[in-house]
Amino acid sequence: MHVSHINLMRIERYAFAIIMVGVMVFIAEFTNEKEIIFPEIVALTIGAWISAKQPWMSNKRKMFALISLAALMGVCTVRYVAAPLIFQVGLCFAFTGLALTITKTTLIPIISACILPVYLQTTSWVYPISVAIMSAIIIAAQWLMEKEGLRYKNHYEPCVFDFKDEFKKWSKLLILLMIISLIPVQSRNLYFIAPPLIVAFTEFANVNSKLRKKALPIFLIILTAAFVGMGIRVVLNMYLHVPLVFCAIVACLFLFVTFEFSQVLFPPAGAILLLPMILRYEDLKYYPFEVAIGAAIFITAAFFFFKSRNA
Repeated sequence: MHVSHINLMRIERYAFAIIMVGVMVFIAEFTNEKEIIFPEIVALTIGAWISAKQPWMSNKRKMFALISLAALMGVCTVRYVAAPLIFQVGLCFAFTGLALTITKTTLIPIISACILPVYLQTTSWVYPISVAIMSAIIIAAQWLMEKEGLRYKNHYEPCVFDFKDEFKKWSKLLILLMIISLIPVQSRNLYFIAPPLIVAFTEFANVNSKLRKKALPIFLIILTAAFVGMGIRVVLNMYLHVPLVFCAIVACLFLFVTFEFSQVLFPPAGAILLLPMILRYEDLKYYPFEVAIGAAIFITAAFFFFKSRNA
C-alpha cells in the first residue's frame, strides 16, 4: 500500500471518526444517559482509525478486553471500594498498569477509561456496557478499513518486558501520580489531573517514545483541545442551546484541522476535547486553565524523573 494512497484516505478516516462521535453523543442526548458519552472514544478513533499506523502495541481481541475490563473496574471501584478518592484513583491506575504488563500491550488509553468513572463517581452499569459496545464498533471498523485498504494493517507482536523494570516504572509512576494528585483531590479541582493527562504522563514517561521530541507542539495541542471543547460547550450548547451532538462534531472538526496543520497526532487530546461535553458549568469555568497547568506539571515530571540511561 502506497503512502500517498494512505494520505488520500485520511479524510475518510476523519469522517468515520466524526460520525462515530456524533452517533454516540446523539444517543446519549436522546436517552438522557450521559454515561454513554465516553470522551476517550475520540482518542481511540484517532489511534485506531485516523493514524496510518496504530500507536499502541495490541491486537484487536486484547484491545476489546482491556478497554471493557478497565471501564468495568472503574465503576466497580466506585460502587464497592469505600475509600478516599485519591486511593480509588491509585487503585485504578495500579490495576491498568498491571493489566498492560500481564497482557504485554501498551494500550495506555485504558487508564482514562478506568479513572474517569471514579472522578465522576459513576455507579451506573450503562458506562461499561456502552464502552464495550463502542470498543467493538471501533475494532470492527478498524478491521474493515484494513481490509479495504484505507489504512495499514496492524501487526501486533507481544511486547517484551523486563518485569522487574516494568514493576519499578509503574511503581514510580504511581507514587508520582499520588503526589501530584494530593492538592487537586483535596481541593476537588480534579481537572488538573484529568484522566487524559494521566495517559499523557504515562506516554511521556516512556523514554523510548518519539512523542518526547514533540513535547511543545503536543502541549499546545492539549491547550487548544481544552479551550475549544470548553468554548464550544459554553457558547453553542449552554448559551445558544445548540444540541450537544452538533457541538461535539464542530469540536472534532477544529481538533482534526489542528492535527493537519501541526502534522502531530496526539490521541489523548481527543479525550481532552470531548470531556467538557459531560461536565457541569462549575467545572467548565476553569477547565482549560487547569488542564494547561496539569499538562505542564505532568510533562515536566515525566522528563525529570524518567531519563534514558544513555542521557
